[in-house]
Amino acid sequence: MKQKINLGIGFISGRPNVCKIINNYEQFMVEQIKDLDIEVDITIYILYDLNYQHTIRTDFYGILPKAYRNLRIKYITPESIIEYQKILMSRFGMTSADAKLLIGTGYAKARNTILYCAMQHKMDYILFWDDDEYPVANIMEDDQILWVKQKNLLEHIKHIKNTDVTMGYRCGMMNPIPYIQYTDVIKEEDYKNFIDALENEVISWDKIQRMRENTSCISYADPDIARGIKKPEVVEGIGKQNFVLGSGLCLNLDNIDKIPAFYNPPNARGEDTFFSCALKSKNAEVLKVPTYHFHDSFLQYTGIMKGKYPKKLGKISLVDAEIEQRFLKATIGWTRYKPLLYYITDRENYDKIIDETRDKLKKSVQKINTEFATCDFSCLIRELNQYDAEVEKHYAEYLRVIELWDKFKKDIREG
Repeated sequence: MKQKINLGIGFISGRPNVCKIINNYEQFMVEQIKDLDIEVDITIYILYDLNYQHTIRTDFYGILPKAYRNLRIKYITPESIIEYQKILMSRFGMTSADAKLLIGTGYAKARNTILYCAMQHKMDYILFWDDDEYPVANIMEDDQILWVKQKNLLEHIKHIKNTDVTMGYRCGMMNPIPYIQYTDVIKEEDYKNFIDALENEVISWDKIQRMRENTSCISYADPDIARGIKKPEVVEGIGKQNFVLGSGLCLNLDNIDKIPAFYNPPNARGEDTFFSCALKSKNAEVLKVPTYHFHDSFLQYTGIMKGKYPKKLGKISLVDAEIEQRFLKATIGWTRYKPLLYYITDRENYDKIIDETRDKLKKSVQKINTEFATCDFSCLIRELNQYDAEVEKHYAEYLRVIELWDKFKKDIREG
């Protein structure tokens, strides 16, 4: 009899695109694991947020019958979350405030909620997959784009058993940053001030410059990684120089003592960042495995899911309000978690970093505004001031989430 493992795949979504991903890739998921010498039972977790894009419930129930035949589909509804919070309160004695701090909607709480469900259902591993990423890699060779399917599930399954965390690579649009053309108003120095103000573990002026080196602003995959030639490698320095990514992130729940909870400040981003900081304290091993996800942050290339691979990848320009607003939301999310990031990672220089950030925003936001018809980036100064003022509160919440999870996670898994 084959050994059996239970693999959970977690989708946290505010966009109906998640249904298209599952419908178009369910057969590919099954094909990847059919020749393994172990049996893999796949459960898809879909936690949807109706507030993200003002969607309705039926937007997230477009999964086709064939997907239900091949996969186990579990929805986590708003009512489910309330019920889970009540269970934490009644069974584990958490206060209402603690239960709501640990699980719910929002980036980090949603990940914790999926973690909770996966452990309740005796999953061995949980793989997070974003609703704007596809398991393909774009390679540039001889001035042509080659598209290579990525066996994302297989690579994680092959390597997760003997480590604590596996993570893949990302190509495509690395961040939701549209191309900004320099003008008589917005000069390179102005844009640099703006990007420097946003700087965090994923955004920096050097990275933006590299992105702008090609006219498409698209990141291409390393051929050796995309073709599986490169071997997995241990990621050093997690929590300081290096940070894990939320998509293509697989957690070994059999090693639950090494797996921390996720946290982000209220209505901010940074869930992967603060998970990484906590991961470092666990001395967990993180293995980077040779598989890519193509990141389609503005959903400009959804045809990829049906095998309609573009011959050219163009830069994302400011052509409509949706792209502008997506970028504004991203900058707000980054600004809100920057204080806590540097409070944890560089306390000695924290005040200097925040003061410089504020100064660079003041110098740049009004000029950046001239390129955006629907955005006012001066709000970032207010956001920075607010989250700077509350950084000690957010740090206490971060520590509390880690403490709660560490205290109850084994009971949750065994319950």
